[in-house]
Amino acid sequence: MITKTLSQPKAMFFLVGSITLLLFSAQNIDKKPSAPRQSESILNVAEDSSKLYMPDDLEATLWAEAPMFYNPTNMDIDAKGRVWITEAVNYRDFNTKPAERLSHKQKGDRVMILEDKDGDGKAESSKVFVEDTLLTSPLGIAVVGNKIIVSCAPNLLIYTDKDGDDKPDSREVLLTGFGGFDHDHSLHSTIVGPDGKWYFNTGNAGPHKVTDKSGWTLRSGSLYVGGTPYSKSNQGNQKSDDGKVWVGGLALRINQDGTGLKVLGHNFRNSYEVCLDSYGNMWQNDNDDQVITCRVSFLQEGGNAGYFSADGTRYWQADRRPGQDIFTTHWHQDDPGVMPAGDNTGAGSPTGIVYYEGDALGKNYRGTLLSCEAGRNVIFAYQPVKKGAGFTLDRKNLISSFPQANERYEWYETDGDHRKWFRPSDVAVGPDGAIYIADWYDPVVGGHAMKDKKGYGRIYRITPKGKKLTNPKIDFSSTAGLIEALKNPAINVRALAFEGLKTKGETVILDVKSLLTAENPFHQARAIWLLAQLGEKGKKETETLLTSVNAAHRLTAFRALKTIGASDPFLLQMSKDTDPAVRREVGIALRDLSSAQALPAIKELVNRYDGADPWMLEAIGTAAFGKKKEVYAYIQNKFPATPENWTTSKANLIWRLHPVEAIADLKTRAASAKVAAPQRKKAITALGFINDKKAVDAMITLSKSTLSDVSAQASYWLNFRKTNDWADLANWEEATAVAMTPNYRKMLDLKKVIGDKNQPMNVRIESAKKMSVDADGGNILVDMRVQGQLPDTIAKSVSEAIFKHPDQNVRVVASQFFPRNGKVLKTDFIARMSAKPVHGKEIFSNTCAACHKHGEKGAEIGPDLTLIHKKFDKSALLDAIVNPSASMVFGYESYTIVTKSGETFFGFLMSDGANVVIKDVAGQQHSIKAAQIKSREKMPLSLMPEPTALNLNEQDLADVTAYLLNFK
Repeated sequence: MITKTLSQPKAMFFLVGSITLLLFSAQNIDKKPSAPRQSESILNVAEDSSKLYMPDDLEATLWAEAPMFYNPTNMDIDAKGRVWITEAVNYRDFNTKPAERLSHKQKGDRVMILEDKDGDGKAESSKVFVEDTLLTSPLGIAVVGNKIIVSCAPNLLIYTDKDGDDKPDSREVLLTGFGGFDHDHSLHSTIVGPDGKWYFNTGNAGPHKVTDKSGWTLRSGSLYVGGTPYSKSNQGNQKSDDGKVWVGGLALRINQDGTGLKVLGHNFRNSYEVCLDSYGNMWQNDNDDQVITCRVSFLQEGGNAGYFSADGTRYWQADRRPGQDIFTTHWHQDDPGVMPAGDNTGAGSPTGIVYYEGDALGKNYRGTLLSCEAGRNVIFAYQPVKKGAGFTLDRKNLISSFPQANERYEWYETDGDHRKWFRPSDVAVGPDGAIYIADWYDPVVGGHAMKDKKGYGRIYRITPKGKKLTNPKIDFSSTAGLIEALKNPAINVRALAFEGLKTKGETVILDVKSLLTAENPFHQARAIWLLAQLGEKGKKETETLLTSVNAAHRLTAFRALKTIGASDPFLLQMSKDTDPAVRREVGIALRDLSSAQALPAIKELVNRYDGADPWMLEAIGTAAFGKKKEVYAYIQNKFPATPENWTTSKANLIWRLHPVEAIADLKTRAASAKVAAPQRKKAITALGFINDKKAVDAMITLSKSTLSDVSAQASYWLNFRKTNDWADLANWEEATAVAMTPNYRKMLDLKKVIGDKNQPMNVRIESAKKMSVDADGGNILVDMRVQGQLPDTIAKSVSEAIFKHPDQNVRVVASQFFPRNGKVLKTDFIARMSAKPVHGKEIFSNTCAACHKHGEKGAEIGPDLTLIHKKFDKSALLDAIVNPSASMVFGYESYTIVTKSGETFFGFLMSDGANVVIKDVAGQQHSIKAAQIKSREKMPLSLMPEPTALNLNEQDLADVTAYLLNFK
């Protein structure tokens, strides 16, 4: 079986999936012959590896490259058009030999300033702004005037350059306590929102315990640990000072003075950045555990993105229900309370993201969301279209090193696919309106280490073909200059204009109002946010916009008033708005209000719910937080039908709310043959999310239903919930003990001989050899070894037999604890061998399929390998097979658990709480009460045996690799 995957600094996986394309023309990018563009293992560069493909009306130029700077993780662009870069020379340095370090590694990572002083479209100046031992692989930077905000877990740092000499005069740790030191799934970049507040996010490498400057504390975590030796402990189900449980990756907002920390979304895996458009819509991408489920999403405020269980105690694999596809279960899309996942971009390694609102590239690019995909060597482009209270996202390509980034390429008989040299780590917009791309080169996108030891990187600049863009001279001293700066396409330039105009107060209201009729609608939106903060008169002007004929104005005005705490008087009025997006924002604003305050507006939202809009349904669910009983009573009154005759609207609302009061009706609906099977299933699911003994009793009754679909689903929920939320709600029967067969007794007698130190060593070894070829004996021997009861001498004497044991569970567990006598396999030699894919298919069926699915065949214990040919090239795949422990997939690390009664469990950790669930290599899940666990150890090696333990030779590996890479 093959469990290893390689991952990238940023967002971890890369594979190729289907994409809708723009028309492209090839652009030859000039490269310096001496530049260390690729790692030394990549040879014989194909002609097309020097090309970037993009729309015909755009062109890309190489703006800067190493050694002016090294591997760029993130960038921002200041008002002068200078590009600021955070480097990650120290990335995963625990996996880097000291001899391979760059010269300045020991001093900490750097922030670099790059500049095109002569305006020829290429940077010729590079200097160090700061080099700091507090910086180890920083993943974010924002330049706001003289403040440079750097994200580097555990700290959010502010360097201030008071005298403008491009050197920091002070350093402040604004916030600290973020998990994920030297980890990709950690603290990411800050941006200034259209409201003047700072927005940023962090990945799921918790725990995050962060106290803002006002004393408010965020406590967030999950069961995820790993990725670096520094991440050793974490846990879900933690409450923050707002009384809520936030888990996984988080989107956050804070005031510029460090107060007002607020969670805007949670339960991401590793969203690399959050970006906002000028209306205040939030956008982000996220990566996955598998090979087909990355995404780009509209982030609805307060949204649960659905990676872990809602409390963070279970991986998505543990929650997978019968019949669910991977994308649905990976993001918990069938669970109430989870936001719509957005666009499934397939396999990949998503990184930086930005919303382009400028006109310099042409009006057809205005309003384009750009999402970097380092693994797929492409930047995706979207122009979101409103749909109900949400958006549709039609994906195209902006730029790629492939003619078509979705093409399936046949394997080249070389060391790698040379078209993969383009690894966009970030994308930003300059004050000139050009798009700038940071390219952090690595041949295999990281793998928890850098394969390119030269730290190579580039910056590209995209402009209209044949048109020269120049940086405008920005005047921050006059009102006219500030108004013009507010229209700038660079986020942090217009942020400075916002602050400058805000300080002038009511005196600039007329000037700001003039933007409400601007040709560019994003300029209009920026004016509305600013008006709300221009004193009492500005607030009144904003209030009048709540009745505008322009729905975008009403939406932005409501959000702007909410930001300054002035939206409550308009909740009822706006809950009746004709635009679902406005009503969605009302629902979000109602979350923390009392029932008396919120119920009138919630009723209006319910009245206008169309039964089909998932964003609106989630907004109503958000509004009903802490007041489900009252909202349910209104729904019952509004839709008085019997459970068998519920409308779609009522069924969806009760599924989302799932209050205790609905148990009897849900049970009736689930058991009725008059209700369509999908609706019965939805009712059963709602019951499964009600943590009350009455729900358990109802599910027990349903498990005895004569309707086969009902009984099967109810039985699943009972079996599943008894290990987590319902563990203490019923007297669950203990698993029956295995019958003691005569052979098992015999093996136990041999075990006593082995453990008797008074017996001669040869007698003990002979007993072990007898056990090693027996079905029961092999398992007992492995258990003894795990618990430290089998000496090295005896273990070595039986290792050959153990690795040939007929029980795969024995072989796999033995791979972690028994000495290996196999030969060394050299991947470079195997890669040159002539391969037979037909024989490889046979090997996969006989060996790998026991744990991995490929196409329609195989098991789902390890990662699905159906699309592995789109993820790895030959060298990377062979490395994954031959060296399975070099980089394990998140969620597939193995654990050994020993109970107080002496039982040993070995496998993948699926759930961690009062009951710990572990899945063994046979796919069976075992639930162990946490209080009964004596020891728990995370194993340093992959659960996948090395090939020699599976009796695979070099030719076998060449054949199975060829089969996997050429699967169609």
